[in-house]
Amino acid sequence: MLNRLQESDIKLLRVFFAVASCNGFTAAEPVLRMQRPNISAAIKKLEERLDLILCQRGRGGFQLTKEGEVVYQETKRIFNTFDNFVFNLKSLHDDYSGHITLVVQSSLSASIMAAVAKAVKSTMNKFDDIHVNIQTRQYQDIEHVALSGECHLVLSCYDLVKPESVNFNAINSAVTGKLYCAKSHILAKVQDLKEINLEEFPAVGMSGLSSGNYVRNGKRLSVKTWSDCWESCRSAILTGEYIGLLPDYLVTAEMAEYIVPVAQQQFYFEHQLYVLNGKNVRLNPVLKHCIKELSWFIEQASAGVKPHPKPSLAAVS
Repeated sequence: MLNRLQESDIKLLRVFFAVASCNGFTAAEPVLRMQRPNISAAIKKLEERLDLILCQRGRGGFQLTKEGEVVYQETKRIFNTFDNFVFNLKSLHDDYSGHITLVVQSSLSASIMAAVAKAVKSTMNKFDDIHVNIQTRQYQDIEHVALSGECHLVLSCYDLVKPESVNFNAINSAVTGKLYCAKSHILAKVQDLKEINLEEFPAVGMSGLSSGNYVRNGKRLSVKTWSDCWESCRSAILTGEYIGLLPDYLVTAEMAEYIVPVAQQQFYFEHQLYVLNGKNVRLNPVLKHCIKELSWFIEQASAGVKPHPKPSLAAVS
């Protein structure tokens, strides 16, 4: 069993990380610039070093084992931190090249994600030899990720008490939503919340949201079960057994055939978007420019207008 990491182990973990990220040996070949037999030999050697089976390969296709998934997540965290260290070290010498990591809250709307892509492209076009790793995390993990040093920037809603160790760069945009239920639910035809006692109806909540989200105008939801993302909340609501909060963008025209807001606008929420960074992250010109571009494109997308030629957003030194 591995007791101490050696340089050769780091190389083996790089191979495993690429294979797991590409979801297979063949797909990892061009990334690693290695042939499959050499990749297979490296994975086998790593498994021997760790005394673990990391993946299943064969006719059933490539699949990580439970142990392999743990090693993959830990490896991703290590390499993210290392890449961030190298980037920050270079910036001390005014060398703005390398990898930056942007973590985006999962379940954001397609328009926001398109704006993120435009901001990333703009940043990469402005600075030579910059590559951006875009990753997603669940809402309840956002604060930890911002503090951990795993990434440079985090794009997320945040409605909890803001820790002093994190900077919050507000974006003039918000995620709005309402209380929803299935069309088959008894509350589907209710027009006024004053007519009912919401605590009589089981609700689904999302992990990480503050309790204030579940209270409006003296009415309190009775949360009986929890989900880890908005899509899971929507699935619980679709059963007809639960009511719950949902961002409006998740109730598409297709979903509107099955889900309706309870009493229209009377039970709602609004979560402002932020770009977060830990105070241990040095905001060099690359990161400052990326924050400005994220703000610009997201605000334009939220306004529902096509972005027009904008004034130069030169990086602030």
